[in-house]
Amino acid sequence: MNPTRSGASSDRIGSGASWDAYWQGSGAAEAWSEGGVSHPAIRAFWLDFLGDAAKNFARPALLDIGSGNGAVVEAALGLFAGRPLDIRSVDISAAAVANIRRRFPSVQGLVCDARSIPLPTGSCDLVTSQFGVDYAGSGAAAEAARLVRAGGRLALLLHHRSGALYDECADSLDAVSRLRGAEFIPRAIAMFRAGFAAVRGDDRGPYEEAAKQLAPAARALEDIIGERGENVAGGTLSTLYAGVARIHERLPHYDPDDVIAWLTRMDDELEPFAGRLASMLDCALDQAAFDGICGEIRNGGVAIGQAGPLLVPGGSRPLAWAIVATRPPASNP
Repeated sequence: MNPTRSGASSDRIGSGASWDAYWQGSGAAEAWSEGGVSHPAIRAFWLDFLGDAAKNFARPALLDIGSGNGAVVEAALGLFAGRPLDIRSVDISAAAVANIRRRFPSVQGLVCDARSIPLPTGSCDLVTSQFGVDYAGSGAAAEAARLVRAGGRLALLLHHRSGALYDECADSLDAVSRLRGAEFIPRAIAMFRAGFAAVRGDDRGPYEEAAKQLAPAARALEDIIGERGENVAGGTLSTLYAGVARIHERLPHYDPDDVIAWLTRMDDELEPFAGRLASMLDCALDQAAFDGICGEIRNGGVAIGQAGPLLVPGGSRPLAWAIVATRPPASNP
């Protein structure tokens, strides 16, 4: 964890390889959330920033740092629909960049560390990042500021240590950890293997024993959902529980290979998903750390116009930290 965050010592949250493991699996089993935060207030933040940019830049060069699943890229392309827009997407994960290039062929992809982006100083009209700069560590905010040209703009959303999204991540990590500890998926796989064998005429004894072994894991999953809600971990625990129950009720109507493959993919995704949640918690900023990020930006010659919590509409609870800044136009000689 970055020293500017809360006093821990690691320099960067996660590596390219660890994020590749997450993004390569993302969506493959329709399992975990693909990482795009879709809260209306967050979307409204980007629509406001990018909508204003669309009025002031004819053909902006936009750089999105830590693009992940491309939430900001998608918003920008929507607002500039039918108009020229040059977009580069930066991420430390080659898999994330490949996903964005596949979804948005007009976007250029760049795989690199956000603290050292191989682009010329002042080469971008717009620099954006939704929960990317905070992951990258010390120097990433200064690097983002370096790339903003005179008259250009910078917009960042950063994880808030006292925010609603932080609590949501904590609940999801707890739920996933308990799911893994209960061994629900391995036990479901064992029951289905024995159950499909019984359907083919084999002895029912192994199936009945496997079903007994699954029962306490199913109760544990019910408890997690009851405590954390049906939407915890993107609703995946509820989907998993309901899917296993549905297949179990109509076992002869399902293909064994499809069922086992689905559950195996789900199980394979647990570790990278839990790692991503842990990274989100680790990189969240308190007030002092956020002030440090703002200092990096100001020291880079970019004037901050907005800096503070992005609040849940109608309430006082923060969702994230938000920064909007502008590099002053070059003075005329």
